Amino acid sequence: MSSEVETSLEISGSRRIPRFFDSARNDKAQQATGPLFADLAIYHDENPHSAAMNMAIDEALLATAVVPTIRFYRWRSPALSFGYFGKFSDVAIYAAERDLVRRWTGGGIVFHGDDLTYSIVIPSSDPVFDGSSIAIYEKIHRALCGALAGHNQGAELVPVANQVRAGGRGSFDNNCFANPVRADVMMDGRKIAGAAQRRTRRCLLQQGSIQGFARKTDLAQKFAQALSANCSEFEITKAILKQAQEVGQQKYGTESWLRKR
Repeated sequence: MSSEVETSLEISGSRRIPRFFDSARNDKAQQATGPLFADLAIYHDENPHSAAMNMAIDEALLATAVVPTIRFYRWRSPALSFGYFGKFSDVAIYAAERDLVRRWTGGGIVFHGDDLTYSIVIPSSDPVFDGSSIAIYEKIHRALCGALAGHNQGAELVPVANQVRAGGRGSFDNNCFANPVRADVMMDGRKIAGAAQRRTRRCLLQQGSIQGFARKTDLAQKFAQALSANCSEFEITKAILKQAQEVGQQKYGTESWLRKR
């Protein structure tokens, strides 16, 4: 478990977004002009895991990745993840029906099970890491829109001026997918993809959910290919898996972490 935490970016369903938007206003690389990564390792994790273990594997990859890596994963049972700064009291009512976990990234409540869930790890040695968090978020979602276009789906990003809050002006809903914000992916008037980030001195982690697309489609592969023209398959090592199991037992699977706030 890394102690080199610098910041957690709460993009999807977060009150803290303006601070990061302000810091990104002068970013000259907002628009992607080609594939985001020169190389990308793809890990199709076909084994369903508990919510705690899924979070732990993402953190283990963050601690060990040496090249940009995308992981697509499954859930052992219906699950709910909520952001690092979220309150347990907001999700406690779902405990009887879903596997609950507090993410290390920010953001709001996300329901998992039927979604296409992914994580992207960008090591500090990769040039993309130097971009602002919101610019990286936007470029990843632009690649997703390109992949969806291959499915004849008209997806688009939420522009900064058109952020939507559920319930009208001045109100807030902790459900991530009820709160489209800048650079989230919309289709037919509804949000279908959002994400949240954690940046350390070593890596940037983005955890994302794409709603309404079954894993049996080739969207995952098209998404990865839109991110990089040079993709290679990656298998997790026993050492990384062991590290994840320890992190899951000591952190994500504990009541103290779940009820942190």
